[in-house]
Amino acid sequence: MQRFTLEQMAARVARDIPEGAYVNLGIGMPTMVANFLPPDREIVLHTENGLLGMGPAPAEGDEDPDLINAGKQPVTALPGAAYFHHADSFAMMRGGHLDLCVLGAYQVSVAGDLANWHTGASDAIPAVGGAMDLAIGAKRVCVMMEHLTRTGESKIVARCTYPLTGLACVDRVYTDLAVIDVTAGGLAVIEMAPGLELPELARLTGVPLAMGPHPNLETA
Repeated sequence: MQRFTLEQMAARVARDIPEGAYVNLGIGMPTMVANFLPPDREIVLHTENGLLGMGPAPAEGDEDPDLINAGKQPVTALPGAAYFHHADSFAMMRGGHLDLCVLGAYQVSVAGDLANWHTGASDAIPAVGGAMDLAIGAKRVCVMMEHLTRTGESKIVARCTYPLTGLACVDRVYTDLAVIDVTAGGLAVIEMAPGLELPELARLTGVPLAMGPHPNLETA
C-alpha cells in the first residue's frame, strides 16, 4: 500500500472543485488546496478573516505580513480580490453564499457528523473558529484529513465521541488512504490508495464500506 501524500490529497480535492465555485479552505491541511487549483478554472477562494479572491501561497521572500488567511499563513491576492469586515465574511458563510468548504477533522461519522474543534481532553485548547458556520452554511462540505490517528485509530467512526461541529453535514472525505462519499446508503468508496483493497480499508476504518457510486455493488 502506498498512502496518498499531502500534496496528492490537496491536488485530488482541487480537481473536484467545479468551475465558478466560491470556496472556503479551512485551517491546516485544506489550505494546501489553493496551490493545486486547475489553472483553466475560475475558482474564488474565501477566507473568514475577510478576503475574497485569495491566491496560492507566496514565494519565499515575497510574503506580505498584512496578507494572511484565517490560519495566519501568508497568502496572495488575485486580481479583483476584495477585502471586507470579519462580520461581513461570516454573513457570507452563514447566508449560504459559499458553494463548498474544505475542513479538517478529528472525526467524521458514517452519518456525516463532523467533530473538528475539540478532542474533549481537559488540557485541549478549544478552537472552533468559523467551522460551525461553514459546516452548516456551505452548500457542500468536504473533509481533508489523515485516515488514522497517531495511535492507529480510525477517524471515520460509527458515532463521533468528540464534541460535534455539525450534524449530517459532510458530503465527501479525502484521506491519505481513500476518497469516500457519505450517502444515504452508507459510506461509498470512490478511490483508494495504490495497493489498497476494500477489505483492508474496511478493516482499518472499522465501519461498513461499499464501493461507489452504487453502494450495493461490493461491500466490506
